[in-house]
Amino acid sequence: MPRRTLTLLHASDLQAGTPYQPHAAEALVRLFEHTRPDAVVVSGDLTQRAKPREFATAHRLLQHFAPTPVVVTPGNHDVPLYRLWERVFVPYRAWRGFSTSDPLDSVVRIEGATFVSLNTSAPRRAIVNGRLRSGQLLFAERAFADAPTTDWRIVVAHHHFVPVPSGDGGSPLPDAATAVRRFREMGVDVVLGGHVHQLHLNSSRDVPGIGDEGRAFPILATGTATSRRGRGPERARNSVCLHHFTDTALRVVPYVREADGVDFEVQEPVDFTLEPGTRDLDAPSGAPV
Repeated sequence: MPRRTLTLLHASDLQAGTPYQPHAAEALVRLFEHTRPDAVVVSGDLTQRAKPREFATAHRLLQHFAPTPVVVTPGNHDVPLYRLWERVFVPYRAWRGFSTSDPLDSVVRIEGATFVSLNTSAPRRAIVNGRLRSGQLLFAERAFADAPTTDWRIVVAHHHFVPVPSGDGGSPLPDAATAVRRFREMGVDVVLGGHVHQLHLNSSRDVPGIGDEGRAFPILATGTATSRRGRGPERARNSVCLHHFTDTALRVVPYVREADGVDFEVQEPVDFTLEPGTRDLDAPSGAPV
């Protein structure tokens, strides 16, 4: 049975706080109103320093997307950096005040798609490049096992799996290859993230240690949607993506806002062929990582 056509607006790294640009946020809302996606994904770093007033700013922006479903996950900036006592003992206190109904790892289902958001921030272990634990992969496995076989299976995780050629954004997630192999077994169609503050459109085969092994699927990072902290070729720029899913293909349409620009301007699309994944997960294996 063909899968449902689906359009997602993918933004990341809002950085509400000192780097936040209200004009970029207004441009993002205009793009949303123009494109009317089926869902909005915000893949972490909603704030700059995890302060309640910064989360309030991010919340006001996300309210513009209602009633469209919004999928969010924490990033490393969504836990305190300099408030050491808070980072050690209650690192997600401000996040939970912002997102009281959502656990740190969460599942969102809409017609034709299941999103599993995995919290890769690790405030006590790796404040920059994050971690992904075996229990989280089991959580994802169980969620996708319960999903309809025709659903798009989408993982949302803040940190990157593929090194950026310039080195911006630090090292990717440790043992990313293990996570990719597990995602492949789950029939994941795409992984969406951010963190590197520039468009970074890859395949799972670009993950170190994977190569030509197994079925390939896209791993897509977008830049910073609303801050002035773009990196590399997107220095001082903002970027987001529209993802258009059809039965066997994904068209990624990047949008970039120049430093002195008003709106997000459409860029050349990038096309991916989506190879069929596993759709017969009757029960999770529980295999450790």
